[in-house]
Parts: sequence; C-alpha cells; structure tokens
Amino acid sequence: MNTVLSRANSLFAFSLSVMAALTFGCFITTAFKERSVPVHIRVSKVLLKNVDDFTGPRERSDLGIINFDISADILHSPIFDWNVKQLFLYLSAEYTTKSNALNQVVLWDKIVLRGEKTTISLKDIKSKYFFFDDGNGLRANKNVTLTLSWNVVPNAGILPLITGSGHMSLPFPDTYETPKSY
Repeated sequence: MNTVLSRANSLFAFSLSVMAALTFGCFITTAFKERSVPVHIRVSKVLLKNVDDFTGPRERSDLGIINFDISADILHSPIFDWNVKQLFLYLSAEYTTKSNALNQVVLWDKIVLRGEKTTISLKDIKSKYFFFDDGNGLRANKNVTLTLSWNVVPNAGILPLITGSGHMSLPFPDTYETPKSY
C-alpha cells in the first residue's frame, strides 16, 4: 500500500510545507520594520537649457542640469538586517506643470549590496540621467522637490518602497542658459 514513491511524495510535500512556513516566518519578522533614515540633500548648481526634442514633433523642451550633494548614514540605521539582500537607491525630482499634475524624474541611482560601505557621502555629483521636461515646465518653476528613496530587496517578502526623511525644494531659473560661441 505504501510504496516508496508514495513515501517520497509525502516527505517532499512535508519538506515544502516546512520551507514555506520558514520563508513566511522570515518575511513576517521584518515586514513591519521602520526603515526610514535622515537624508541630507544640498544643491550646488542649477542650470536650465532649452534644447531640441528629437522624440516628438520638432519642438523644444527644457533640460535641467543639477549638481547636488547627498549624505545619509545607512550603516547605523534599521535598514540592513538579516532579510535584506540589497538596496536600490534613487534620487528623484517631483514637480507640477500646467499640463501635468505630477511629474517624477529619476536623476541618479545606485545599488548597495549587503556588506558594502553603506555611508553615503557624495559631493558635487552631476545627474546620472537627463532631466527633461516634456515642454517648458521647468522654466521659472518654484517648487522642484528632490527626494532620496530606496527599494529594499529582501531574501523573502515584498519589495517595500521607502522615502528618506529629508528632501530639498529648489526653484529653477527664469531664463535659459545661453550657448557660448568660441
């Protein structure tokens, strides 16, 4: 009645049930943990250019150029624990225009693996990605907010999106930077 295959199937099903329970336990022990840390963002340079947009119908769009400093101490914080594999950090800019109620642009990102140096102290960094607006919404925009956020990549569980406690709001110039002729 109880063949070898039947017993192997029972053992395999029991082992999977135990592994599923252990994985759920791993998830539940860190699911409700607060992972926000203080972040300091400072902007050292803001330029605004009006450039040709080659993605659409031959119009010009705003291009923002930002240099910034970021500091955050992730090592002495509640972010890394035994269920964290890596962090995906990114600096985003949020602003409103007449045509869009909310614009979000990622300017910089970095992946921090477990065991790496996790004190972030970056000085005078340029944007990693272009800061394009789909029109002329950056010129004279008085409320562009820079925020450092991160995704926690766990060993087991959901991918929480965390925003650092601290952001920087800055105004953009009223005039465009003129190209220099040499």
